[in-house]
Amino acid sequence: MNKLKTLLVNLSRALLALTFIFSGFVKAIDPLGSQYKIAEYLEAVQLSAYVPDWAQLMVSIALSAIEFTLGVMLLLAIRRRLASKISLLFMAVMTAVTLWLTVSNPIQDCGCFGDAIHLTNTQTFIKNIVLLVAAIILTRWPLHQMRFVSKTNQWIAFYFTIVFICIASLLSLYHLPIFDFRPYYIGQNIKKGMEIPKGAKQTTYKTTFICEKNGVTKEFNENNYPYNDSTWVFKDTHQEILEQGYEPPIHDFSITNEQTGNDITDSILTHKGYTFLLIAPVLEMADDSNFGDIDAIYEYAKENGYGFYGLTASTDKAVQHWRDITGAEYPFYTTDGTTLKTIIRSNPGLVLLYKGTIINKWSHNDLPKQAELNAPLSFIEIGREPANNTWTKIMLIIVCYIFPLSFLIAADRIWSWTRWVRKREEWLKQKEDWVKQKEQSNKLYQLLKRKKQMRKKIVAGNWKMNETLQEGVELAKEINESLKAEKPNCDVVICTPFIHLASVAQVLDSSVVGLGAENCADKEKGAYTGEVSAAMVKSTGAQYVILGHSERRQYYGETAEILKEKVQLALANGLKVIFCCGETLEEREAEKQNEVVKAELEGSVFNLSAEEWKSIILAYEPIWAIGTGKTATSDQAQEMLAYIRSIVAEKYGKEVAEDTSILYGGSCKASNAPELFAKPDIDGGLIGGASLKAADFKGIIDAWKK
Repeated sequence: MNKLKTLLVNLSRALLALTFIFSGFVKAIDPLGSQYKIAEYLEAVQLSAYVPDWAQLMVSIALSAIEFTLGVMLLLAIRRRLASKISLLFMAVMTAVTLWLTVSNPIQDCGCFGDAIHLTNTQTFIKNIVLLVAAIILTRWPLHQMRFVSKTNQWIAFYFTIVFICIASLLSLYHLPIFDFRPYYIGQNIKKGMEIPKGAKQTTYKTTFICEKNGVTKEFNENNYPYNDSTWVFKDTHQEILEQGYEPPIHDFSITNEQTGNDITDSILTHKGYTFLLIAPVLEMADDSNFGDIDAIYEYAKENGYGFYGLTASTDKAVQHWRDITGAEYPFYTTDGTTLKTIIRSNPGLVLLYKGTIINKWSHNDLPKQAELNAPLSFIEIGREPANNTWTKIMLIIVCYIFPLSFLIAADRIWSWTRWVRKREEWLKQKEDWVKQKEQSNKLYQLLKRKKQMRKKIVAGNWKMNETLQEGVELAKEINESLKAEKPNCDVVICTPFIHLASVAQVLDSSVVGLGAENCADKEKGAYTGEVSAAMVKSTGAQYVILGHSERRQYYGETAEILKEKVQLALANGLKVIFCCGETLEEREAEKQNEVVKAELEGSVFNLSAEEWKSIILAYEPIWAIGTGKTATSDQAQEMLAYIRSIVAEKYGKEVAEDTSILYGGSCKASNAPELFAKPDIDGGLIGGASLKAADFKGIIDAWKK
């Protein structure tokens, strides 16, 4: 089950990571395109007037960087819990937004993959549902993600990723997008891009005409329009798509001479020579810092007989203002603003056509200099279509980002492995020295050996929050009867929920089965609704209480100080304490298990006197091996229990340490109990699920007879 869970988590992680990385990257290298999409959203909710363009651009860069970085964090399992929660929040918001788009359809394309991949709103919503489910799985079990970079070096990968994606975004903003996914790419013949293949399905429209007569407004279609009744006055019309047909890649390109009203698109696109197009979607906001270079290119075009046209969506007033501040003499014609923004991500930008084919593009920051324009275009580099350099750009990304990141991962894994080997060697040497010291003092060694044989062996069941009162009483009866019939070779304790204690006490033979609670309050008595004091536990007939269990620490925030109070009150009321300690998966991977366990004991029980310590039973819980797909071996369990006994010896002396019963609280079953109980420092088990079935529980108890 754990392997299946780990597989599911890591598949979900890969799906989210790769989607976020691709989506974030294609938007990061087209920051202006992302800004235009944000502007569409703001217009849809009527907020565009309140958010300036510069703020939209900053949000565009920030969101793309966050999405890309989040994808890398998921891919490398950096800050697993935090990254999983952010992913869930991100997908919850995106799913809600795409649900609104699907229902209301205010925007045709949500822009989730920029211009690289276009999805309908319904397709995007389905995609987001799948990703949302993956994010939920990741948030539920974040620690099942396999790490590629150790915790101590994660910050390097994190900040390196942020720097890389921000630089890529700023370079694409200053120049042009690194990759051009739009239909107006270099090498595209605009006229061919507008063609509809023969036999292609045509889009079907429904046209509605709105007319008025004697103050009454009525809608007509093409079939019932009142052509013969001139008393109906036409007011407006609108079209609705009934069935979408084939739509060519370029379907909205046109150039109009506003002075004459003529469409000059065809004459420009069929021109046999070179044509310069100065693209300025919004002249009022166009960058005029390089107008000298533009004027020089215009003069060069005139001298060599090349066409030079300014295309804009701005008004005549804006055109005149541009002429006034730049001295421009070239003509301006009108083209749709969205089309111009799609052609080139620069305002202004320059496009060079040859026979209607785009052979080059320049941002206003990269315009050809006058020194480069020293011959006709057919003789110089600028006049030739550049070679496809897609693979060069991909190799550049690999060299600048993927290779350094891979090197970091490889170096980190080698460093972690050598560190683990070094620590293990140190531990083995310390253990060897300790064994030698033991054997050198034979008298003390024999005494300790006899004490070990005298140490109590215990199997304690922890029912947790299971069984109704009636079920619990029946289970207790069954356990009691089976052990009375066949005496165990160890002490047996069952720890039940509070409501069972008094009733279960009545059916147990206390000489065969001890009774314990799973918790008690850290207050003696008073106005503490829902709490059960140590005195109350004792009054039910219980002799034991479990304190410090990992589930109490994790889910109810029990601190060392709270547990210290609970232990004192339990001992004061004559209860024996089964005190739990253990490390999490992260702490185990960081090789901090020893210091974690030591801190838990020092914080809550090492303050006790030697006399009080006699009522303490320790239980080691390898939290890292519970529900993680990892398994604690009997050797790993022995290693930790031996360490725990050694720190008890440091505090109270070796004799007390050898008298202390230490239980193993991992996944203990009848099948592995004999192997575990054969280890010298394992004195029994704290059993969870297997204690809820009398036969399984007795199978573990009987391991002491083997």
